[in-house]
Amino acid sequence: MDLSPLERFAEQVGPDGAVTVVGGRTQWEVGGAVAPGTRELRAPAGIVELEPAEMTVRVGAGTTVADLDAALAEVGQRVVLGGAPGATVGGVLAVGHSDVRRLARGPIRDVLLEARVVSAEGRLVKAGGPTVKNVSGFDLCRLLVGSLGTLALIGQVVLRTWPRPEASRWLAGTTDPFTLRERLARPAAVLWDGTTTWLLLEGHGVDVDAESRVAVDLGLTEVASAPILPPYRWSVPPTELSRRSVDEGYGDCFVAEIGVGTVHASRPQPPRPVAPGVQALTERMRAGFDPTGRLNPGREVLGR
Repeated sequence: MDLSPLERFAEQVGPDGAVTVVGGRTQWEVGGAVAPGTRELRAPAGIVELEPAEMTVRVGAGTTVADLDAALAEVGQRVVLGGAPGATVGGVLAVGHSDVRRLARGPIRDVLLEARVVSAEGRLVKAGGPTVKNVSGFDLCRLLVGSLGTLALIGQVVLRTWPRPEASRWLAGTTDPFTLRERLARPAAVLWDGTTTWLLLEGHGVDVDAESRVAVDLGLTEVASAPILPPYRWSVPPTELSRRSVDEGYGDCFVAEIGVGTVHASRPQPPRPVAPGVQALTERMRAGFDPTGRLNPGREVLGR
């Protein structure tokens, strides 16, 4: 009997031996290097099922974000996933870095509705379900996002989609970013480098036009695109951003996501102390999912 792509993936993972899943390697360094000798596998790729009416898509974790975006564009929808060119859906979810549109669309974990993963024992396991309704109970899908493949290996996912915006517009100027955010209804993103403020507006054309007029009155003008983001990400309490500047250790440059707490900087964020209770819980959880430590050995979620 022919095996499905997911079944073949589970068979390749097997029940023993150190193993990791390779995507586009666009964020391969996050969490540290995997241990030498670890087997490298690739997750299934391709659009399995697209349900425009339900606003969901089932897709192999090895599918590139660009290919998924192109398929969804044909039905006027999209999934808000970030990632550099070549990034895969599974890789972006495993790393857990949200897109710059998080201010309007929420964190990346809200995109994932269902995941079919391979456990440390080599078994196929389903978590979640293909619905956008809230449910009670333990949400394993949210736990997988940002786990760097240390709890299970993602093979296939169901993602929530949104209508593709009728209009999308970037503006920039020297306006105070915090004042700007307070004056607008729901900006998709407000970025700031200590001097320049960038604003992304998305939605219906009339709404974008109305919000643009407010931004222009505050001193912004339309620009072609977003700023180039420095390579490293810092996590900062959103309320602290107004008190920080280029002298706070970000390096030669930074771009902060106002209202979110993510700062893109030119140098890595220094290690932060981890509360003993958080460290113990993380270790206990990883041991429970992967007792032999075979999934992405060497990766450290708390050290990323």
